[in-house]
Order: sequence, then structure tokens, then C-alpha cells
Amino acid sequence: MTARSARLLLAFVGCLSVQALLAAPLDDIVNYREYSATLSSSGQPNADQLEYLRDAGFERVVFLAFSDHEGSIPNEDRIVKDLGMHYVHIPVDWDAPSKSDFYAFAGAMQREPDKKTLVHCQVNFRASAFSFLYRVLFEGVPMGQAKDDMDAVWVPNDTWRSLIFDTLEENDVSPHCDTCLWEGDQARQ
Repeated sequence: MTARSARLLLAFVGCLSVQALLAAPLDDIVNYREYSATLSSSGQPNADQLEYLRDAGFERVVFLAFSDHEGSIPNEDRIVKDLGMHYVHIPVDWDAPSKSDFYAFAGAMQREPDKKTLVHCQVNFRASAFSFLYRVLFEGVPMGQAKDDMDAVWVPNDTWRSLIFDTLEENDVSPHCDTCLWEGDQARQ
């Protein structure tokens, strides 16, 4: 092995080690899911995990719960901004999510669709539901794939299923697919 080959091998192994180190702390975030190179969702990260997000190249954090919710980070907006990331806060009422909440989220995402983004709430229920809708309606992800990703976090209750179905219907998209089983379905559609 030449000296140049050895240096390249060490650099490659070093990059893998850095990637592995960055991935491990992200996996420690509650219900962390990576959907693509630019979109992930999770539950509430702590302040240290917000730093890991920045170090992993995230450029934007979208928070979909109320800032006074138990477990929220005081001054999350300032922490995120001080870390050099863009912060978007759309407080979504757990018991009454609305299409306007989703469209506010989609509008924020569409302003800079290539920004590496973490969408989060308390446990990744709101965030995975909004990510599901966004991926299907704006990124062209197949319904079954997006549904499987959401189901890995949770199965939406009646309130959230209604929001999902109403938003899809408004956009002329059927929630049904060969592999989709929604709570209450008697058979796969």
C-alpha cells in the first residue's frame, strides 16, 4: 500500500467514524426518524441534542407543539438561533389540529425546501403526521412508504386521521393503497 493510499484510507475511516459519532446522538432523540437527506422528525430534543443537530448539518428546526408543554425546552427559539439554525414555531393543538396548521407548516417548508430540517413536537406524533402529509403532497413519496414511516412512530387516532384524510381529499389524493391499513379499516384498500 502506498503512502497516499494509506492516507486516503485513514481519511475515509475517519469520515465514517465522524458520521457514526454524529448519528448516535441523533438516534438518542425521542422517536428520531430520518426520511431523506433534508427531512427528519422526532420528539423533543434536549439542548445538547440541538447542538448535535447543528453539527450534523441541520439548518432548520420546526417545532409543532406549545412552548409551555411539559418537557419543552425554555428558550428553544433562542438556543436554535444562537446555534445558527433557522427556527419555526407552529403551535398545533393536540386535540384540534387544523388544515391551516398543516398549510402553515408546508408553506414554511416550501420557502426553502432544500434546507436540512428537523420537524419535532413532544413525542413525534404531530411531527410524523405533518411529515407524512408533506412527503406525500409535496415530495411525491408513495402513500404506502410514507404511511409505513408514520406507523413506525404511531397510528393516528380519530382526530388526526380525520385531519390527514381531509387534507389529502382537499388535494385530490386518496389515503388508500395496497399496503395501507388505517385504524378502523376492515380490510386493506
